[in-house]
Amino acid sequence: MPLPDTLSPPLLWRHFALLCALPRPSRHEGRVMDYLCHWANTRQLAWRMDQGGNLLICKPATPGMEQRETVVLQGHVDMVCQQDSDSQHDFFNEPIRPYLGDDGWVRAQGTTLGADNGIGIAAMLAVLDSQDIVHPAIEALFTVNEEAGMDGAHDLATDLLSGRLLLNLDTEDWGEFYIGCAGGEDVSLRRQCEREPTPEGHGIWQLALRGLRGGHSGVDIHRHRSNATRLLARLLLSVAGRCQLRLGQLTGGTLRNVIPRESSAIFALPDDKLAELRQAMADWQDAWRADLAECDHDLTLSLTPASLTTVLSLHDQSVVLDLLNALPDGMACLSPAVPGVVETSSNLGVVGLDNGRFHAVSMVRSLTEDGLESRVTALLACGRLAGCSGVREGSYPGWTPRPDSPLLALASQVFARMHGQAPQVKVIHAGLECGILLGKYPNLDVLSFGPDIRGAHSPDEQVNVASVAAFWQFLCALLAETPLREPVL
Repeated sequence: MPLPDTLSPPLLWRHFALLCALPRPSRHEGRVMDYLCHWANTRQLAWRMDQGGNLLICKPATPGMEQRETVVLQGHVDMVCQQDSDSQHDFFNEPIRPYLGDDGWVRAQGTTLGADNGIGIAAMLAVLDSQDIVHPAIEALFTVNEEAGMDGAHDLATDLLSGRLLLNLDTEDWGEFYIGCAGGEDVSLRRQCEREPTPEGHGIWQLALRGLRGGHSGVDIHRHRSNATRLLARLLLSVAGRCQLRLGQLTGGTLRNVIPRESSAIFALPDDKLAELRQAMADWQDAWRADLAECDHDLTLSLTPASLTTVLSLHDQSVVLDLLNALPDGMACLSPAVPGVVETSSNLGVVGLDNGRFHAVSMVRSLTEDGLESRVTALLACGRLAGCSGVREGSYPGWTPRPDSPLLALASQVFARMHGQAPQVKVIHAGLECGILLGKYPNLDVLSFGPDIRGAHSPDEQVNVASVAAFWQFLCALLAETPLREPVL
């Protein structure tokens, strides 16, 4: 069922519905970018695309606002593509199917919704499309591939923007203003393992772990949600010796910035050990459902027949399982400087083992350079002990807070006048493009805010309708009070 026309603000929701109809996985944003260029042409709005694939659409100031500072509105067009285990959704060709729940939250049928960052993009389009809001000159910056490496921000042209005030519309807690974020880096470990023919007298089985909540590895890393790959590795390590299990394949997770919800392994097992393995699975499932009841009570383990021609040598099997159990994962510590915020974490987001080729990718985040370096060093050291080659890649800078920001002061005044209370000013453990953009344009004054979004990067993703209306009203009010342009010295 399509979203009702009664949602407020209607212009924003109409644009969001159009975005849901356009496939936009990371690194595959071509169709939505073509649409935006065509859309700008129909509105007679000037646009320019840089070599990184980022798009800037410009709209002149409304009458009386010509002398105000130009405002850059910024968001990313790509979305994280995750789906329920029983969903056959094709993110490259099929639309997202949003629906409104009775509780006032919009969700998607069986997949991520794409409210991250689709609601921010829809708000930008609504500002560009609107004929009745007061605003200064607008530069709407649509970046690409934020979710899989922030490539668009890294490749942003340095002569694209003229505005000095930037509103990033990519955070997920209404009433909170963000003025800083963690930096990050990926660590990839690889190892070629020795293989042997599948032993005779062994059955071939696939053990799957499903039903975890998963989530955003920055926003949800402190919520004690389990990593499916880590749990499966624990189980395999515990039964490998006594059940004489011989591992051949393993997979877990799909994106480095998503806490894995599912993991599976294919292995050979002596026929007379099948009952013992089934009992171990039942014991582990009962224990985990009890221990993880607050976060991951829907965990399930299943065993199905499979096929396999080779297995790892016993030595390399031991090395792989030991490594997966030893790699640092999850929250390392809270920040002593910013109470209540995670300082450093890592997420074992993607693991694969096939034809003897093993790889593991962890995403590290930290508010401090030392914290980032410490966790990266630990991951690489574990890899070396296991005979893995290690690569550091995908580094992006943090966003250093600026508490004396004039933009923050103005936004706080507008918010307090509208809501009778001050906003919460925070630093976020998730990565935002703001730090990279400031590296390109160091004179920018930057602020990030957005509506209430929960479950980002998972099929549980949802956005609160009432908070979207409040977010839009505040955005319009802030644009109307943009300060006079400062003289260029």
